[in-house]
Amino acid sequence: MTRIKEFFAGMSDSGKHISISKRHKKLFLALFASVLLVAAVIGIVVGVKSNKENSDSIADLKASPAHAIVKSSCSSTRYPELCFSAIATAPVGTTKKVSSLKDVILVSLNLTITVVEHNFFRIEKIISMKNLTKREKTALHDCLETISETLDELHEAIVDLIEYPKKKSLSSAADDLKTLLSSAMTNQETCLDGFSHDDADKHVREALEDGEVLVEKMCSNSLAMIKNLTDTDMAIEMSKMGRKMTDITADNDVEDSKWPKWLSAVDRRLLQSSTVTPNVVVAADGSGDYKTVAAAVAAAPSGSKTRYIIRIKAGVYRENVDVPKGKTNIMFLGDGRTSTIITASRNVVDGSTTFNSATVAAVGAGFLARDITFQNTAGPSKHQAVALRVGSDLSAFYKCDMLAYQDTLYVHSNRQFYINCYIAGTVDFIFGNAAAVLQDCDIHARKPNSGQRNMLTAQGRTDPNQNTGIVIQKCRIGATSDLLPVQSSFPTYFGRPWKEYSRTVIMQSAVSNVINPAGWYMWSGTFALDTLYYGEYANTGAGASTSGRVTWKGFRVITSSSEAAGFTPGSFIGGGSWLRATGFPFSLGL
Repeated sequence: MTRIKEFFAGMSDSGKHISISKRHKKLFLALFASVLLVAAVIGIVVGVKSNKENSDSIADLKASPAHAIVKSSCSSTRYPELCFSAIATAPVGTTKKVSSLKDVILVSLNLTITVVEHNFFRIEKIISMKNLTKREKTALHDCLETISETLDELHEAIVDLIEYPKKKSLSSAADDLKTLLSSAMTNQETCLDGFSHDDADKHVREALEDGEVLVEKMCSNSLAMIKNLTDTDMAIEMSKMGRKMTDITADNDVEDSKWPKWLSAVDRRLLQSSTVTPNVVVAADGSGDYKTVAAAVAAAPSGSKTRYIIRIKAGVYRENVDVPKGKTNIMFLGDGRTSTIITASRNVVDGSTTFNSATVAAVGAGFLARDITFQNTAGPSKHQAVALRVGSDLSAFYKCDMLAYQDTLYVHSNRQFYINCYIAGTVDFIFGNAAAVLQDCDIHARKPNSGQRNMLTAQGRTDPNQNTGIVIQKCRIGATSDLLPVQSSFPTYFGRPWKEYSRTVIMQSAVSNVINPAGWYMWSGTFALDTLYYGEYANTGAGASTSGRVTWKGFRVITSSSEAAGFTPGSFIGGGSWLRATGFPFSLGL
């Protein structure tokens, strides 16, 4: 019960730490009242009643046959006390049906959904208040979007878990479930990160933080139990079959030799064809079906199970484009990465959030893009300004350019693949918490503002059980023409840890001397240096020597090919089951 008590303690004295301007006084009094109200609702959901009622509920569970199962299940989580007390005080009769770890996870997911719903309604109420700044309103809308996605992900996880493992292979089912919960956790962080740009933003963050953190911890508990369940089942299966994990992983390469079973006959014919017939054409000069990309996306069917191709003819499209969650299996097909350019300039300095600054945001599952440039022209003085944000599961990009300065490519969440792309930027220019593999890409640091350092990556994993990370494989890491002559004045590093369990691997890549001999840089003091996972494997070039690298506990020079194989597309993003369907080239292994 400690964490739940802390939740209420944080509510009761959060006002002590807020210095409120006159303009915001009424707003934050209302926010505070709203938070207290939702805290009470959340308390009911997760069982925060009177001490006597709590004691009775926990006593009832301890006396029931389900006690041992719940206690054992929760022991594998990072927050076992929260896990146990929430389930103990679930609606009457719930625990009577608990007879397995799977049942405990289902109860946990349903409880989490209820809390997420109340967070959503609370934010809707806050948005209706007056005196909000432009960025506060934008950040709150970002929260509504990411929380809505969280609800979809949790509902999908319940469906998958009920069916587990009947309709999928064990490895696919496990990866899907871990991806859903990893993404759900990332969404809570994204909501809060939108209120980190100035003092006023931070006050709103404080008002929302406890509810979002509670959801993240509940998701973390479900993820830990899912990992325990699936790892155990896979170990049993391998034991029965007398096979090693490397044998199971190798199956991905076998799958690559044929079309996936789930691929429709229409898509199969499409990908086998030497020419691609688009569904619609976008042309700025009016010669197509639409003049803007956004209009073509808006007119696309929702929930499509077959590929919907939007051909974007050569031209410069000055617009912001969102491919929302409901628009699935959409493909942007350009006339060439230097010919078809989608560009805009939203940025944090001018009032946007990082999340909302993206020129193009792709969220609907199965998104593909080929022969296009995604660009944000805000410049280095405008701080965070995203060219492309991707939260689309099983998404892929081929022969695309992503051009900006700080925060160029936001690999936000889910499973992503980039092949033969060009990414250029300055600070943290590949960042986020997806499971993302960049293969055969050119990754170039640009000249930043005076006094700045370049960071190729800022990976955002917050939990050791998340199946996320940034993998740069068989790429070329260098500097743009403006940085080359002055690179000694602007240190460039592979990355720094944005979040506590940041994970990035650079392998089999050609690294120029643009990379500082230390290789990696800290975020803030010793934060995350023991818990991160930064690995380098079989790289070449003037900047590849590891003799002068950082000596952090979390950094490693990978010498085992089997360890490195875990970060290949075949293993890390389950590429054997879906990359073939993209029609793009790829390599599954080392």
